[in-house]
Amino acid sequence: MKLLNKKAIISGASKGLGAAIAKAYVVAGASVVICARNKKQLLEKQAELEIISTGNKIIAIPTDISSPQQIDHLIKMAEMELGGIDVLVANAAIYGPKGPLETLDWQAWSDTIDINLKGTVLQCRAVIPFFKKQKKGKIIIISGGGATKPMPNFSAYAASKAGIVRFSETLANELREFNIDVMAISPGALNTGFLDEVLNAGPENVGHKFYQVSIEQAKTGGSPPELAADLSVYLASDAAKGITGKLISAVWDPWGNLHEYYPEIAMTDIYTLRRIKPEYRKKYEEEIS
Repeated sequence: MKLLNKKAIISGASKGLGAAIAKAYVVAGASVVICARNKKQLLEKQAELEIISTGNKIIAIPTDISSPQQIDHLIKMAEMELGGIDVLVANAAIYGPKGPLETLDWQAWSDTIDINLKGTVLQCRAVIPFFKKQKKGKIIIISGGGATKPMPNFSAYAASKAGIVRFSETLANELREFNIDVMAISPGALNTGFLDEVLNAGPENVGHKFYQVSIEQAKTGGSPPELAADLSVYLASDAAKGITGKLISAVWDPWGNLHEYYPEIAMTDIYTLRRIKPEYRKKYEEEIS
């Protein structure tokens, strides 16, 4: 039980990847506070997790992560109910409006930034004082495909996801001296409610190419959410202590023994949002010129 006696907050945990992470944490021995906006779904998930619990606490707190007041309440209640906080998994997110930028409702576009980017920042901002006080902590931020490649017709989602990855890298350096690790996870293409949204929106809104890729994903099953959940367990465990400031792909990166290569990897820009360094670019620029 890799997370025995650990205490974690998991946002967006009523369904999809958040629910998979919550299940993996409970199985690994952690006590958890799960939160989401939908109270009914959240309480149903709490009941499911209590069935597999071995005595670890499962607390459900309905929360809108874009609200500073509700986030403050979440963190305070989690600290009180669990007797401490060791891990924050900032997972809650929405796809937001879909289509060409100039056709999108501005409020819906702005709301996506409020939830995905600012909501993630709010969660981190509220938990940091607790982590600094105890001189340790883990923050795990869930990224997405929008962070590492362009996503036409999903501009709000892509911008928010790229933003939280750079935020996580920045925060990791800000908190390094306090023994607080900050990591981002790219979970892969999951067959969750996000995929249903794409298929329901149709090719005219999401683009014909992306729509066809999504149809194939629905047929093949996509990436298993359990893979990203296992990565989240690993990063929250003592084995990954000191691993910080990186973006790890659950699907593509060999993360199972990442700790064996620290602190060497910490000194490089591997697993980060980055430009290729000049010495690597030189030969290609010479060929082009």
